[in-house]
Amino acid sequence: MTGEEAIHLLRRQEYLDEVSSLGLSPSYSTWYNVDVATLLNRTRIVGHEVDSETGQSLVFFDRSLMLCCPASGKMHHYPKHLLHCFVDDNRCDCSEHDGVLFRAELFSISPKGEQLCWEACCRSEMEVPDVQTKVSRWLSWLNE
Repeated sequence: MTGEEAIHLLRRQEYLDEVSSLGLSPSYSTWYNVDVATLLNRTRIVGHEVDSETGQSLVFFDRSLMLCCPASGKMHHYPKHLLHCFVDDNRCDCSEHDGVLFRAELFSISPKGEQLCWEACCRSEMEVPDVQTKVSRWLSWLNE
């Protein structure tokens, strides 16, 4: 095994470990550990994000990303060139935006029902740097 292969195995395992730590239902955990893990077996993972509230996750590849939705059992694949990032900084006018101080959205231009809408938002000034860091990773990946 080469060093690069070892790094990709490690990234895959880090992703599966993070998903496992969510405390998902047994059927969702099995779906991730069997179906998603098998699909990712020989795929080079660049990064990932997990939504602890929904159990959904994003897996970033070199030229695309995959949205994993355990509730529907679907994995949606999006080419990088169809993805965009939108940032809304409401710190000056927070009251007009339902209390959301800072919001970012990674979204796709694709058919209805297949659209990606991955959001990060915060209502506390202390959370803004975390969302900004996340957006920085998104933009870095989009511009590679």
